[in-house]
Amino acid sequence: MRRRQLDAAEPVLVSACLAGVPCRYDGRARTSEAAVGLVEDGRAVVVCPEVAGGLATPRPAAEIVGGDGADVLDGRARVVDATGADCTEAFLDGARQALAAAEAAGARRALLMARSPSCGCGQVYDGSFGGTLRAGDGVTAALLRRAGVVVTAGQAG
Repeated sequence: MRRRQLDAAEPVLVSACLAGVPCRYDGRARTSEAAVGLVEDGRAVVVCPEVAGGLATPRPAAEIVGGDGADVLDGRARVVDATGADCTEAFLDGARQALAAAEAAGARRALLMARSPSCGCGQVYDGSFGGTLRAGDGVTAALLRRAGVVVTAGQAG
């Protein structure tokens, strides 16, 4: 998402890792020029759904097993970390908190971390922990879409 594509006054929900916050599972950020620009413009609503849901940084990598984020929302899939621990509830709680933050700010757009089990837009890892992607959204992206928020995958730069 390029800065010029957005209305100048519109708030945008932004994945915290894209805004430079070291909150990814590996304890790092994936800073995006577009996200930093939104922060600098005072338009970013910065959130890390995984941290908001109670997960630590760093933490084991997690993937959606049995579907995508929409399937997690509907109870047909789970989010499991690389140690085998089920962390579905933390992902659901973080997604709800991200949606609440977007609604509170009036954000109708979101710039989210690509391929994440929370924020992935259009592609997520397939649950095999083998680096294979599948079509679908992460849990937060799926919940935001259901609420009418337009989600876009951010690119780290």
